[in-house]
Amino acid sequence: MDKTELGALILRVTLGVLFFIHGLVKFQGGIHNIVGWFDSIGLPEFMAYGVALIEMVGGIALIIGLATRLISALFALLMIGATLKVKLSVGLLGNGQMAGYELDLAFLAMAVYLVINGSKVLSVSQLIFNRDTSVTKSI
Repeated sequence: MDKTELGALILRVTLGVLFFIHGLVKFQGGIHNIVGWFDSIGLPEFMAYGVALIEMVGGIALIIGLATRLISALFALLMIGATLKVKLSVGLLGNGQMAGYELDLAFLAMAVYLVINGSKVLSVSQLIFNRDTSVTKSI
């Protein structure tokens, strides 16, 4: 295993665990609270369920290495949406009442890296398809 693949594995599993936890907390804390919050910021209420499910299911998928690029692209879109809709107005480091978008940018960077490079090591997708799906392989 080369260093690039080891780094991608670390990013993939870390991002997966963090998103899974974020989704789980949304349900444990009462998804109805998240639904109400989405409504209060002008987002359709059903999106709260979608976001929480994407975070949980996508987090598990990343941890096991299933559809890494697709899930990472969804996570990148979530982070762009969260930053633009909620966090941009409070600034990079926040305003004392709400965290800023620094963590969202870190998650976005991790997700974009995985979209570009993928992650084959200890990956269910690699076992199922048994092929190299890296972008550079096709160039």
